[in-house]
Amino acid sequence: MKEKPAPKKIVLAYSGGLDTSVILAWLKDTYGCEVIAFCADVGQKEELTGLEEKGKNTGASKVYIQDLRLEFARDFIFPAIRGNAIYEMRYLLGTSLARPLIANAMAEVAKKEGADAFSHGATGKGNDQVRFELTFKALSPNLQIIAPWRTWNFGGRADLIEYAKKKGIPVPVTAAKPYSMDRNLMHLSFEGGILEDPFNEPKEDMFILTVSPEKAPDKPTYLELDFENGDCVAIDGKKMNPLEVMETLNELGGKNGVGRVDIVENRLVGIKSRGVYETPGGTILHIAHRDLESITLDRDTQHKKDELSQEFARYIYNGQWYSNQMNALRAYMDYTQKYVNGTVRIKLYKGNCTVVGRKSNKSLYNAGLSTFEKEELYNQYDAEGFINLYGLPMKEWARVNH
Repeated sequence: MKEKPAPKKIVLAYSGGLDTSVILAWLKDTYGCEVIAFCADVGQKEELTGLEEKGKNTGASKVYIQDLRLEFARDFIFPAIRGNAIYEMRYLLGTSLARPLIANAMAEVAKKEGADAFSHGATGKGNDQVRFELTFKALSPNLQIIAPWRTWNFGGRADLIEYAKKKGIPVPVTAAKPYSMDRNLMHLSFEGGILEDPFNEPKEDMFILTVSPEKAPDKPTYLELDFENGDCVAIDGKKMNPLEVMETLNELGGKNGVGRVDIVENRLVGIKSRGVYETPGGTILHIAHRDLESITLDRDTQHKKDELSQEFARYIYNGQWYSNQMNALRAYMDYTQKYVNGTVRIKLYKGNCTVVGRKSNKSLYNAGLSTFEKEELYNQYDAEGFINLYGLPMKEWARVNH
């Protein structure tokens, strides 16, 4: 294999956490080159405090902090909602959605700065390495990719904590509480530490976005969500952009204990991983949107979309956001949303999110057809001929084989 040239300028996906802080210093030590730290604001809130100063103190020549929250909500979260993307029927894809956006922004910075390499803090066991690197390959195929977790000699996060201490790098993770956390507008995820034993219950003081259902208000919260072309555009009659929708629903869902999930998922590399997620706003949107589809999509389109939604979720999870097959699938998903317009009434109570009403001027629900009372629109006798034809293959098989 041809040896790669030593990089001269690296753009690093930087969060200020343990891994990327150590990586920044390690890249400087290993390559002796310029390192530009890039951080995307996708809804981390207080995690961004002091980040520029910390990055420069750790050795970065420049620190980019870009506010991508609106773009994240509009161009990634909302398309995922329109496509009903839920990985393995349970995971709402918060981290998976943010990585291609971040990598795309890094590619733009690399072009602006004349960088010749990317680096990230994803491990060789996880999914994020694939999500970052597939985006880099799609958008900047000629730039080198440096993945320290696949090459350095550190054995684990305990080694990183020790290295950080030697370098005088303050990190928010300690050996006593080594959770790996990732926060954005869609969710807050927890991995590692005591969670690596899937039989251990998460400690209540770990959660940040949601109160426990037991401590949620005793009175339910009712919301009305207005949708246009599959996107939520207003809450309780107040027009909002996608960022405002996510922030509002995260707050209301969190107060009512909505959106916690504890799962063991199948990573792309084949490892089973235990993760605990808080996704209050995303949970509400998914439930409301899918319910509105039940009255605005015809049966066959709804069933086909439900089938493709699982494939759509896998593409997102596996880092294929910028692939050709994803472009085609997203076009199909968006086409189905032309008439997904209307209002969904939601009840939030003690960790539950329940649809209690839905309406649309494009509704296919016809009370005259579905009523149990006497009606004129449907001749029940017609069903006999339908069943005879529909059941003909089964009848013929039974005639021959019984």
